[in-house]
Amino acid sequence: MADTSDHPDDPNRWMQGFPPAPDRLIRFAESAASQFPKLRWTLNHYREMAPTRPVRRAPVPDALPRAEREAALDAMLFHTMAGEETSWAEGFAAIHTDGLLVLHRGRIVYERYFGVCRPERPHILMSVTKSFVGLLAQWLVHEGALDETAPVTRYLPEMAGTAYDDARVRDVMDMRIGVRYSENYADPAAEVWDYGRAAGAMPKPEGYRGPRSIDAFLRELVKEGPHGEDFAYKTVNTEVLAWIVKRVAGQPLATLVSERIWSRIGTEEDAYFTIDESGAEMGGGGLNATLRDIARMGEMMRCDGRWNGAEIVPKAVIDDIRFNGSPEAFHAAGYVTLPGWAYRNMWWVSNNPHGAYMARGIYGQNIFIDPKAEMVVARLGSHRIAANTATDPIVLPAYQAAAEALMAGRL
Repeated sequence: MADTSDHPDDPNRWMQGFPPAPDRLIRFAESAASQFPKLRWTLNHYREMAPTRPVRRAPVPDALPRAEREAALDAMLFHTMAGEETSWAEGFAAIHTDGLLVLHRGRIVYERYFGVCRPERPHILMSVTKSFVGLLAQWLVHEGALDETAPVTRYLPEMAGTAYDDARVRDVMDMRIGVRYSENYADPAAEVWDYGRAAGAMPKPEGYRGPRSIDAFLRELVKEGPHGEDFAYKTVNTEVLAWIVKRVAGQPLATLVSERIWSRIGTEEDAYFTIDESGAEMGGGGLNATLRDIARMGEMMRCDGRWNGAEIVPKAVIDDIRFNGSPEAFHAAGYVTLPGWAYRNMWWVSNNPHGAYMARGIYGQNIFIDPKAEMVVARLGSHRIAANTATDPIVLPAYQAAAEALMAGRL
């Protein structure tokens, strides 16, 4: 699975030298920084290129116990969604994996890094970030601090007259919002790129006159279709929810994630949120964290919200994610690689016999939780194609094969 130093896709070829030669240099202000192959370096160094706010780690990290079975898992054969046989090692190499870790019953059975990914280096998680926001929102609902049936404008009066004027909080939490906004990463004119510029996640071109903060961008959105019906994946919904969460809790996202979760699950490293020009965290995709630490997040979720026997998140919050999604609403979105799935509180729920669910981000970021197999998979990636439809045909069968092998004692 290792990259070769002379390969054009090898991220180790970038930013070498003091200073780097012009043909090895990556600048955030240039659009090529977010394009393949430079993308492979950028996703591993994102917090060095954009302003961030730290999410404080645990005062004393908890070491993850080990029961390594890397060689056996690398050699494991499985069939992709296309019916092709491949090995675990070959399959993940083909989709530009940066880091891959498997926990079984809380023990590391597999941990490998590729390219420029390192155990201590935070990698941008893209839309895995959304699942942190959704978890916090459902937690506030559980506590009675947030009313999921209330209109968005109860908490955000600034959104009156926008696409969210007549939306309920629950509609936002499950992305069942009618808003004019395209998430088509292959379309350079899609609104997702306007959002990225407003959030500071992308360079602003010379003469830029658009919104310079996330909230300013959200206030420009207009309605397109009904709320509360079909699922439609649009990052702006998470940003509205993040704004609500911060206003209800009276704290920045970074503080909430640290105090409620990150500092309490034995994390080794600080995480980081990218922030816009107003200092607002990018709740839709701006969290940066290490592979082991997102595996810890998955393990806490697998254990019904507990870490080392102590409650971190109430079990009822986890159960709402796992059991209250709507496959009917999800079906309308037409995800061919996710038949029968649902979306709840910004988490993707498989509804398969194992009860698996996951956090997903573009270019290959995953936290996959399989309760029946007692397995968690954390993956970081930098695939050349943003959409998960490019990696699902390998990733999801590989996870299922690993789960079955672990349950059968073949690993």
